[in-house]
Amino acid sequence: MKTNILIIGGGIVALTIARELISKGFDDILIIEKESAAGLHASGRNSGVLHAGIYYATDSLKAQFCLSGNLKMQQYCEENKLPLNRCGKIIVAKNENELPTLQLLYERALANGAKVDLIDEKQLTTIEPWAKTTEKALYSHHTAVVDPQRIVDHLYHELLASQKCRFAFNTCFISLKNKNNVITNQGNIEFQFVINAAGAYADKVAHKFGLAQSLLMIPFKGIYRKLRADQNYRVNGNIYPVPNIHNPFLGVHFTKNIHGDVYAGPTAIPAFGRENYGLFSGIDKEALNILSKSIQLFFTNKKFRDVALTEPKKYFASCFYNAAKSLVKNLDKEWLIASPKSGIRPQLVNWKTKELMMDYLIEETDNSIHLLNAISPAFTSSMAIAEHVVNIFSSGL
Repeated sequence: MKTNILIIGGGIVALTIARELISKGFDDILIIEKESAAGLHASGRNSGVLHAGIYYATDSLKAQFCLSGNLKMQQYCEENKLPLNRCGKIIVAKNENELPTLQLLYERALANGAKVDLIDEKQLTTIEPWAKTTEKALYSHHTAVVDPQRIVDHLYHELLASQKCRFAFNTCFISLKNKNNVITNQGNIEFQFVINAAGAYADKVAHKFGLAQSLLMIPFKGIYRKLRADQNYRVNGNIYPVPNIHNPFLGVHFTKNIHGDVYAGPTAIPAFGRENYGLFSGIDKEALNILSKSIQLFFTNKKFRDVALTEPKKYFASCFYNAAKSLVKNLDKEWLIASPKSGIRPQLVNWKTKELMMDYLIEETDNSIHLLNAISPAFTSSMAIAEHVVNIFSSGL
């Protein structure tokens, strides 16, 4: 098989890159995906929240792409009549100690171009009556909620209709045969240029190209619970805690999805596979290596140790309940019910420094681009990431 541009991975970032390439006049694009359809992992399992660039340092790629990607995705949903709820988001402070971080988030948000307000408790009751805070809360205007799978499906059909992009499903990248040829389980593919958008496996693909040798993905599992249906009215949009800004996770929060269901979560517990969604499902031959690496990180990295000591507790119903209860005025335990929803967030680690990578990372060769650490808010950022990647690609021609 031959193609001009090969994209490895079939998630939202791959699809938006293909769409951007086509908009710039490129064709003969082949997307390979190891699953039977597009977006079956992080792209289709996320909460559907379009973030607004509040949390990220102003000099980061996340800050550069998040709000821009949010607005592009909102426009795409509008133009294509896809579900979109411009509900905003509230970030509440559980105690006075969190107020300095809330102020920092406000300043970061303004620096990143986000529309935000610091509001008092009275104003909070007009936006999210069930939420509670200490003195102040942060209100994000641009945060919205979408249906991730509907967006993925629409992009997929749009790309097919262009007749400039093909898909090869059930096709798994194995290795690089030579500079212009990859080996897959369905045979070799010859290409002129390759873009690695393999998500949780992007590090493994990059290693085959001789890049990112010191970088490794450590997967974390997110578990959710749901509000009982008769209690969904309590949440209008999104209620989030003030996060620990030194760690990559935002904490248990409430989100009303596009269908009106309210989810609480996620946790962030170490997983034993890049697809370890269930208790045992998705545990593979990497499990022992992941466990070994996680133990080493526990003793060498304070950020990882903080996560490992605090987040797994939330796997237990009582701890999860306490985390959720801290955000709202009242919460009966029976209002939170089990949910099958879960997701994997692969966290990139620099193994030389034992540091968690907090930003997106893009590495290149003369005929390849590799998107590493494309974790939250990658769905939100995807269209802005795509524009940036295609600009890199075009400048190298």
